Amino acid sequence: MNSKNKKTTVLAIIALIVLSAFSLKNKVTTIYLIGDSTVADYSLEKDYDAKRYPLVGWGQVFQPFFAKDSLKLVKNILGNAKEVKIDDRAKGGRSTRTFFQEGRWREVHQALKKGDVVMMQFGHNDGSVEKTERYVDIEGYKEFLRLFVTQTREKGATPILLTPVARNYPWKNGQLSNVHGDYPQAVKDVAGELDVKLIDLNELSIDFFSKVGQEYVTNKYFMNFPEGKYPAYPNGQKDNTHFQIEGGKEVARLVFNAMKGL
Repeated sequence: MNSKNKKTTVLAIIALIVLSAFSLKNKVTTIYLIGDSTVADYSLEKDYDAKRYPLVGWGQVFQPFFAKDSLKLVKNILGNAKEVKIDDRAKGGRSTRTFFQEGRWREVHQALKKGDVVMMQFGHNDGSVEKTERYVDIEGYKEFLRLFVTQTREKGATPILLTPVARNYPWKNGQLSNVHGDYPQAVKDVAGELDVKLIDLNELSIDFFSKVGQEYVTNKYFMNFPEGKYPAYPNGQKDNTHFQIEGGKEVARLVFNAMKGL
């Protein structure tokens, strides 16, 4: 090989190294969120401020927890990721079954890259026996969770299971209780069976809301407010399932803090 060819080869190798380093440095790790209305990002909807504000799912306010100086706190999950993007695919009214049947899971699965994360929180709608279009019994619920976990791993991504976040009832003697029946335990069963990382958000939120107190949680965290306060709800609102902004942020904080210990 003459000197000219050697020089060309060396320059090509150097360029390849530089490009590889740049690619690694700028690689974005995506955390996909799949689930129901309590996770969803309502700001993606048209005329959010006029029609939905202050409604949020906790996924809508999750991105700020992944500032660059915070990534080291969840290195156990994300490794040496330099940048994290939250891609919230959760949708109101969806159970594990309808999320799959509508092709929403297929879209996530096709987009997954090695090193990505899928956080899955269902249960609010799976347990709605009276709403047959979304209801999924315990065994079906487990089976769809197994499917999501297995197919996530097939793509080299990391699944994280979450039990359903608490609703703002029932309260008794200042203590909030589980309203989701056997669904939280079903998530734990699948996590143990398949050795999946688990965040028991049901228990975490029950404990946190109980500590804060029913009155504050009802009026500041959940969608309860008088008429005339927000343009989107001229007649006021009484909703003890969905979150106002402060409530969504506190649930997102619970999830992020739980990630640190996984």
